Amino acid sequence: MIKKLLFKTNPDNSILSDLSLTVLRVTAGLLMAGLHGLGKVPPGEKLIDGVANLGFPEPVLFAWAAALSELVGGILLAAGFMTRLSALFFGFTMFVAAFGRHLNDPWDVKELSVLYLAIALIFVFKGSGRFSIDHLIKA
Repeated sequence: MIKKLLFKTNPDNSILSDLSLTVLRVTAGLLMAGLHGLGKVPPGEKLIDGVANLGFPEPVLFAWAAALSELVGGILLAAGFMTRLSALFFGFTMFVAAFGRHLNDPWDVKELSVLYLAIALIFVFKGSGRFSIDHLIKA
């Protein structure tokens, strides 16, 4: 019993696997949208200047793209709608945050963006799971 509890893995098509994916997707999406994206729409001068300092052309456009990938991408991720695409944009934004904006910062500063990047990559490769709008559409 203990060996089974400690070492048994659930197959990819199990309810527990999809339920855990849903908890991660909804939690990460809502936290990103509410705690990070909402405060960046519309993008302020600090965000626009930060994007310009990273060398992006059209910093206003790319600041909007970053802000919307966090707000709208987070909401879409939480809902499980266009999950792979929203996670791709969301993940790109987190990559730039971790290895662009926070490149020279200590790891405890870039930790959150790296964690969100890892979560985004899970959904880019795995998809949204059974409990999602994507699954209902079954494209």
